[in-house]
Amino acid sequence: MSKSYAFPKDFIWGSATAAYQIEGSPLADGAGPSIWQRFAHTPGRMLNNDTGDVACDHYHRWREDIALMKELGMQAYRFSISWSRVLPEGRGKVNPKGLDFYERLVDTLLENDIQPVATLFHWDLPAALDDRGGWLNPDIADWFAEYSEVMFKRLDGRVRRWATLNEPWVVTDGGYLHGALAPGHRNRFEAPIASHHLMRSHGKSVQAYRALGKHEIGLVVNIEPKYAASQSAEDLAATRRAEAYMNRQYLDPAILGSYPEEMREIFGEAWPDWPQADMDLIKQPLDFIGVNYYTRNVSKHDETNWPLKVSPVRQPQHTYTETGWEVFPQGLTDTLTWVKERYGNPKVFITENGAAFFDPPKAENGRVRDPLRISYLRQHIRAVHAAIEAGCNIGGYFVWSLLDNLEWSLGYSKRFGVIHVDFETQTRTPKDSARYYAKVVASHGAALSNEDD
Repeated sequence: MSKSYAFPKDFIWGSATAAYQIEGSPLADGAGPSIWQRFAHTPGRMLNNDTGDVACDHYHRWREDIALMKELGMQAYRFSISWSRVLPEGRGKVNPKGLDFYERLVDTLLENDIQPVATLFHWDLPAALDDRGGWLNPDIADWFAEYSEVMFKRLDGRVRRWATLNEPWVVTDGGYLHGALAPGHRNRFEAPIASHHLMRSHGKSVQAYRALGKHEIGLVVNIEPKYAASQSAEDLAATRRAEAYMNRQYLDPAILGSYPEEMREIFGEAWPDWPQADMDLIKQPLDFIGVNYYTRNVSKHDETNWPLKVSPVRQPQHTYTETGWEVFPQGLTDTLTWVKERYGNPKVFITENGAAFFDPPKAENGRVRDPLRISYLRQHIRAVHAAIEAGCNIGGYFVWSLLDNLEWSLGYSKRFGVIHVDFETQTRTPKDSARYYAKVVASHGAALSNEDD
């Protein structure tokens, strides 16, 4: 007898994207360049010299993309706003055409009974602000609050759920510590400063929303549960460092008002003493936490791996995605249970979950078969249900991603979409996984009960 999957009546189902990954036309209609526009056009930074100049051409094809969401029964759409499209200099004069783009997008989503969920910052910092220090400049908290206010005044009421930041860990680890992502710095002293100013900016944005908004605002983080490779003291300590660095570095200050003790161990003299006033600013009441989950990490001590002294251990005979991430749905249940127990069971949305598997560059006879992605989605949505059964307060699930898109510095080499994009013609083709997800949404999870769907 198959298990019955009943989700809460108000549980919402959606999909997610990010501006630079799908919009294209990054300088159109008065927009200013972002750090990703600059990074992508720097030789040697991007695989195959790919850029976001066209991407999925969503800037022109957004009506078609909303129609596809409607066809698939999506109840919500999480998108990000390009800060430099709205404020070309990052502050000061508003670009009305940029603001109008997002207003049209939101209005059309609502006309199609799709809830808009807006993320204010998904990595594409205005280049003009980077020239003034970017996330290393303490003034950026005020710049971000100014931008936030522009968006709240224009769209709150139509947008009823906002996220301040998406994955601040990736911004700092990739952009300031290891240099693999924009702005491409590699500096142990810069990374803690960038993280702290991201979190101060989050706090200022939430404060601005409390003064202006009437609905919900939260923070989106990527969580990757850490499991020790052995019970040795070294591996257990390494696992605690890895878990503090990735999973607690942002949620602890946002919810508990302090950074994990392990941060000083990781960064040594590069870890500053932060004033209490900053910690008070960062700790703001939140309406929800967004959790982005893709994989887990089995951790072992490694003296040579700077600065954490931790390395992952690959699991033999386990399935891995095209990005080298282990498929481990139990980790999602464990993550959601951990958030519940550590942070007092806040409202949580799975704001991203998905996988890159090999898909052909062109659909075959109007179809893209992707059984591995279907299996991934089935298992992970079931893992969400298990967390709900364990008492976790889960409000919804957003598949990553709606469309195949620019996978940041990996260019167009990795396809995460449930909708296939032929990047030569911009033809959209819902993959078999999109049809499967549509059945799950239409049945409010009941389709998960069928082992053969």
